[in-house]
Amino acid sequence: MMEKSEGTLSPFVYWAQTDSVATLKVDLKSVKDPHLRIKEETVEFSANGVGAQGLKRYSFALHLSAAIDPDKCSLKVTDRQVDLTLCKTKKAWWPRLTAKPQKPAWLKIDFDKWKSEEDFDEDETRDIRRDFPEIYDKLQKEELGYKRESAKKIYLAIYNLLQFIGFSYVLIVMYIRHYKSGAESMEGTYEAVGPAMKFIQLMQFLEVLHPMFGYTKGSALTPFLQVTGRAIILFVMIEAEPRMQTKPVVFYLFLVWSMIEVVRYPYYITQLFNMENSILTWLRYTIWVPLYPLGFLCEGVVIIR
Repeated sequence: MMEKSEGTLSPFVYWAQTDSVATLKVDLKSVKDPHLRIKEETVEFSANGVGAQGLKRYSFALHLSAAIDPDKCSLKVTDRQVDLTLCKTKKAWWPRLTAKPQKPAWLKIDFDKWKSEEDFDEDETRDIRRDFPEIYDKLQKEELGYKRESAKKIYLAIYNLLQFIGFSYVLIVMYIRHYKSGAESMEGTYEAVGPAMKFIQLMQFLEVLHPMFGYTKGSALTPFLQVTGRAIILFVMIEAEPRMQTKPVVFYLFLVWSMIEVVRYPYYITQLFNMENSILTWLRYTIWVPLYPLGFLCEGVVIIR
């Protein structure tokens, strides 16, 4: 393998892979006089170009973790970078690019390239992060020191957390009021927590948009019917009728809604991050059995009155 002399500069190299090829993106601009030497388990490259240290001669050498076919490998030089495509002799996912676990500091993972295989002219585009999550997460953690989450997942986690906080607030305020004043507190339930309930109820309309934009699985029809039904009860039957706002049924209705949601939203958060909580899972699929009929009963009372 090519030995680097003292003072030789190495460019940043970003790598990705499919089961059949590994790709190297060399971060050099305005490349001149490139030299590439490929053997079954080694890659050596040098060129003049503009890298992290300016316009200089850069080079690197890699001892690969598995064999490649030198005759099928290719080099593409553009004004912005150099792309190397290394064809594996056997279809397999490499646990790492280099033979040794210790990788050089200038070698990085090209996470953008890992997202799909569309650049490799395959008939079907695949999501590598979805198909091989363990390999992807392991490499990502080694590279960054932590697991980087997608913007969608972060958004959904924040949304579910805020909704959990909102319904928890409603429950806590209702509990404190009932603890201090007993049944007399029911009359002022809507005045005390109505604004908060209206806000988090309006926020739930985002759950109709989530499946439409691919943030969650399933149809948008189910959340639309559920959220719209609650909105009609809250804004048409209660908000628009001041006499209904002081009825005890509002207390029980808000209690049922909140108890359902303070379990549902934390459960969704655990599912986002592939975490298992047996108690939360049991509550998620059990608590609705008594609460949903009670909720329908309360909603029916509101409609009839």
